[in-house]
Amino acid sequence: MTKLISSHGGTDHRHAGIGIALTLVLLAAASSCAADDAPYPNRPIRLIVPYPPGAGTDYTGRACAAIFSKALGQSVVVDNRGGAAATIGHNLGAKAVPDGYTLLLATTGGMVSGPALMGSKIPYDPLKDFAPIGLATYVPYAIAVTGSLPVNNVKELIDLARAQPRKLNVASPGVGTPNHIGAAQLMTLTGIEIVHVPYKGSSLAINDFIAGNVQIIVTGLLQLLPLHQAGRIRIIGVGHTSRLKAYPDIPTVAETVPGYYNTGWWGIAAPARTPKAIIDKLNAIMIKGLSQPDEIGRFEKNGLEVATSTPQGFHDMIVSDLAMWKKLIKDAKISVDVLP
Repeated sequence: MTKLISSHGGTDHRHAGIGIALTLVLLAAASSCAADDAPYPNRPIRLIVPYPPGAGTDYTGRACAAIFSKALGQSVVVDNRGGAAATIGHNLGAKAVPDGYTLLLATTGGMVSGPALMGSKIPYDPLKDFAPIGLATYVPYAIAVTGSLPVNNVKELIDLARAQPRKLNVASPGVGTPNHIGAAQLMTLTGIEIVHVPYKGSSLAINDFIAGNVQIIVTGLLQLLPLHQAGRIRIIGVGHTSRLKAYPDIPTVAETVPGYYNTGWWGIAAPARTPKAIIDKLNAIMIKGLSQPDEIGRFEKNGLEVATSTPQGFHDMIVSDLAMWKKLIKDAKISVDVLP
């Protein structure tokens, strides 16, 4: 039997229960507010990688995620969102809440070459919709051929393509990617005609390349190096300004085709209006983490070159590269309607 105490001499247990419930609600609300006011970060962070797993973007994204996680004491979860030449992942990053809990591996394809090609058809503005955090790495794109193609260097590829116009195919991970534009640039500078075959991501392009369905590919080195070293394919040139420190036996394409340049970059960005204090904090962590000799060595082994910057420096690079890629696309006569 429920005991009621007279209002003249005590407390009604039902009222006490209501009071306790109200107290718990207030405590929960206070706890929530305290969590919101806690130093950043107080929960896991998502890092969008705008390509499928397995490529150099995935390696770089996971390396940066590990650096952030170790320094911040919070999980940093990699979220692979490939498709549409990296623009799907970039659009997700642009539209995310600007609170520092969604970051983006910003790529040349999604920030400059894709927007330079497709203009207003891109659902975000690379200069207005992002807060650059910092550059992470340069990405020298390589030209490689299948083991069955009778080609050992760039000159022999050019000679073969010139003798057999539009008979050879070149794979890329998508229209408007630096890979695609690198192939188009080779054609523009040499006058050869090769058929461009776009795929939805590097892994799909490389799989078809290994199977021999396409004879040439322009892509990052990470997935190609083991195949090159095993003699299954041949990397005949890189689009960097100089030979790579870790692989000095691979020549630059420019040694044969003066003026050829096809080096991209990857960095970390956040949605526009992310607090400056968070941007600066993450930038300092990136610079310190990526500057460690063992980290530099791992990147070089994977065909990448560590390169860091301030947030402003990364922004300025995006501005200048956007103009550069617009010129490359115009010179190569590439459009979304007529593709090489």
